Amino acid sequence: MDRNSVNWRGYIPAAPTPFTADGAIDEDTLVALMDHYVAAGVHGVMLNGSAGEWWTESDEERRRVAKVAIEAVAGRIPVIIGCTSFTAAAAIDLAQDAQASGADGVMFTPPPYAHPTQEEILNHYRLIDAEVELPILAYNWPRGTGVEIEIDTAEAIADLEHVVALKCSTASTDVVLDYIDRLSSRVRIFAALISPRGLAVLNGLGGDGYIDGGGIGAPYAVPFFENFWAGDLDAAREYGRRWSELTRAWVEPDFGGRFASPASQLKAAMRILGHPGGEVRQPQLPLTDPAELAELESVLRSAGLLV
Repeated sequence: MDRNSVNWRGYIPAAPTPFTADGAIDEDTLVALMDHYVAAGVHGVMLNGSAGEWWTESDEERRRVAKVAIEAVAGRIPVIIGCTSFTAAAAIDLAQDAQASGADGVMFTPPPYAHPTQEEILNHYRLIDAEVELPILAYNWPRGTGVEIEIDTAEAIADLEHVVALKCSTASTDVVLDYIDRLSSRVRIFAALISPRGLAVLNGLGGDGYIDGGGIGAPYAVPFFENFWAGDLDAAREYGRRWSELTRAWVEPDFGGRFASPASQLKAAMRILGHPGGEVRQPQLPLTDPAELAELESVLRSAGLLV
């Protein structure tokens, strides 16, 4: 497999997992969220990633979230299932279940908490690749794992049989550019490219899209990519500018939240916008401070998302 084995590109939300107030998975809201994404015109969806609060769920709950979402999407857009776990064996089990449920691909970070070496990171992906048949998205996520997948390691991962894409969510612009420059001919590269600068990178160096927590920026992200693909760079640049202003107003450079933990402020924003997002699950707490909620609402209104 390689980048041409999949059609993944453009704006792909990393979906939150909706929970009820008492902590149960809200399947009805999850189905509504998948319909909302399809109606918004996004180019795919990812479940059980960081925005999905996967670390709060049992393996059985993660399997159920994947199955419900895949059935709800019903082939209308690609579905990638996050299968990150602390060991390769556990990640493989989740990936095989995702395949049985009809996923289009699976995503893995390096093992969280372990702070593996580069050699250990590569070995982790090699073990997974040997047992997983679906297309694989490898995820460089230093905020969540405590380690950077260095470019030489990423090159070796890109050479594995089932790896077709890499997501690079790092605060280092140099690392993002190295990924695109050295790897985009072999695998699809997803990074924070929705901006006038990102447009220049896409147009001059390469890159394929962005996988972003939550999807509230779809009104700008979707037309950004679609205008870029159509060759209307002026329109794409304007959508990129509007996306950038929104992102800077509520997301820190290291992908943290300005008003609360990322999932908490995301679900608060979705509630303000009337999107189906549900509640967060412990250890995270809902954003309830009236002043911060008012400021978040002001951000959404200023961005033109709240009329």
